[in-house]
This record gives sequence, structure tokens and C-alpha cells, in this order.
Amino acid sequence: MLFRVALAVAVLVIFVYGLVDVIRTEGRLTRGISKPAWIIVMIILPVLGAILWLLIGRPRGTRPQPQAFAHPTAPDDDPDFLRNLEARRRNQAEAERLRKLKDELDAKARENNGKGQRGTDEHDTDGLK
Repeated sequence: MLFRVALAVAVLVIFVYGLVDVIRTEGRLTRGISKPAWIIVMIILPVLGAILWLLIGRPRGTRPQPQAFAHPTAPDDDPDFLRNLEARRRNQAEAERLRKLKDELDAKARENNGKGQRGTDEHDTDGLK
């Protein structure tokens, strides 16, 4: 009885491992037949399909690799972060330069408006006297 339970557990483990391995493998890396065909074989012939997958279909020399982090842990090690930081710095400097130019133009415009109005007022008052 214990032998049958152990055999059933072993068959289930081999089937589940093989099926998950087929599903996680990229389709272009499977050998023998296509990935969907391997999944069908695994479902129809669980033990034999898993054994065939492990012996024939699985890509050679590949083991499941642990998932690497997409970004380095420190921001100053991340080239994208540094590139974005530099672009942000340039944008801020350009915005500051444009703000100063606008302030200068506004000051000149006020100065010119003030001179023009004073000149007009003087001429108007001169004409009335």
C-alpha cells in the first residue's frame, strides 16, 4: 500500500514538473515538436510525456535561471536612472534660462511702456497748456 502511494506521488511530481517546465520554456527553444504539441503529449501521456520531454524535447544545457532584478539595487548603478537624471538637469537648466530671458523681456517691456507713457503724458499736457 505504501509503495502505491509513493509511486502515485512520484508520478504526479514528474508530471507536474514536466508540464510546468514545458510551459515555462520558450516555444522556439523546444526540440522535436512544437511547444503546444509537447503540452498535448504531456496531458495525454502524463508519465511517458514527461519522460520524453526531459530526454528529447527540453533544450540542452539550459536550467531554469532564477529571475534577476530588472534594475540594479542602487540608483547610481542604473544607467537609465543616470541618463534620465542628466536629461532632467538639462531641462531644468533650460527652463531656468528661458524664465530669466522672459523676465528680462518683461522688464524691458515695462521700461519701454513707462517711457512711452511718460513721453505721451508730457506731450499731452504740453498741448493742453
